[in-house]
Amino acid sequence: MLTLDSLDFSGKRVFVRVDLNSPYDEKTGSIEKSPRLVAHCRTLKELSSKKAKVVVLAHQGRKGDPDCISLSQHAKLLGEELKRQVKFVPDVCGQPAKDAISSLGNGKILLLENVRFLEDETKCKTLEEAANSLLVRELSPQCDIFVLDAFSVSHRPHASVVGFFSKPCVAGRVMQEELSALSKVKNPARPLVFLFGGAKPDDSLGILEGWLAEGKVDTALATGVLGELFVLASGKELGKTTDFLKSTKAIDHLSHVREISDKYKGKILIPTDFAVDENGVRKEISVRKLPSEFSILDVGKKTVSLYSKTIKDAKTIIVNGPVGVYEKDEFSYGTKKLLKAVEKASSLGAFSLLGGGHTISALSKFRIKKKKLGYVSLSGKALIEYLGGAKLAGVELLLREQTPQ
Repeated sequence: MLTLDSLDFSGKRVFVRVDLNSPYDEKTGSIEKSPRLVAHCRTLKELSSKKAKVVVLAHQGRKGDPDCISLSQHAKLLGEELKRQVKFVPDVCGQPAKDAISSLGNGKILLLENVRFLEDETKCKTLEEAANSLLVRELSPQCDIFVLDAFSVSHRPHASVVGFFSKPCVAGRVMQEELSALSKVKNPARPLVFLFGGAKPDDSLGILEGWLAEGKVDTALATGVLGELFVLASGKELGKTTDFLKSTKAIDHLSHVREISDKYKGKILIPTDFAVDENGVRKEISVRKLPSEFSILDVGKKTVSLYSKTIKDAKTIIVNGPVGVYEKDEFSYGTKKLLKAVEKASSLGAFSLLGGGHTISALSKFRIKKKKLGYVSLSGKALIEYLGGAKLAGVELLLREQTPQ
């Protein structure tokens, strides 16, 4: 895999695909500076210092959604973070974009408009379709080197991700760092503990079953909606539940969860107590005393204690998603305490890998320093697919045999 150490970038027109997708306030029309935006600045700054002519490709939102907006604000935030001018052109691949690229000087940085404004950006399924997209047809002649820095979009075979495959394709520093961290969980130090959380259990179930089947997980800790599913599968009634658990999809999951529970007894720990919202007040309730007429928003303290002891003895820890509704202070206990347990285990030598946008937000809220952890992934769905064993289009692009120029 080629990296920023592999080529001479001086004077070259270098297209860099990053992920600037940021939280958007629909009322004000403004965005917040995202951790991804900050991280990508390392790659952009290095390329600029190497006298490359840096052309940045990025997206915001999905076409048709309120947050699919212009990247003009992103250019300003990039400039502030980089402490240098980032020119913005409100065009993706028309003549204004081409003219801006042609006039770009060595070491200068240009951000093109939101690539998802193009109709065919997200419609590509193959490399050939991506190469024939409007973006690549129009801009390929002006691209000398393509840098893919966004692992978070590498699972999508979009035009801006894989379309420039005829050029030398290089991993940026963020991509390189992500893949290096993920390599450590391919042959992990044991025991390996996987903490599953979040509100969408679909992907977690796939990874859980796959890793258990391969013998890669010593203990799985089920929290969030997945934890509730396992409690349901054990024969308990929850009472008032999330909308997901009332859905047909959740009911379909139950038989699958029961199969996993029966097949891997002793490998999966499930909650022994929960915290419910009793008219705005946190109240803890044992699983034995369910069902409850109140909504479950967190695991209870006994569950946290049990899970923390398991994390303490781990050599590799993977975390995907928060434990409960951590945004509400009364129900942040489980997420905070278990993340603190991961932090402590990491400081004692365990390797930890944490992923998912909500996980990153929780780390920030509880002031857990990333440098004390093994690695905090900036990816969501891409991380899930990679851990599940899928080949990611962008990663495969970088892993092709290439000759440094």
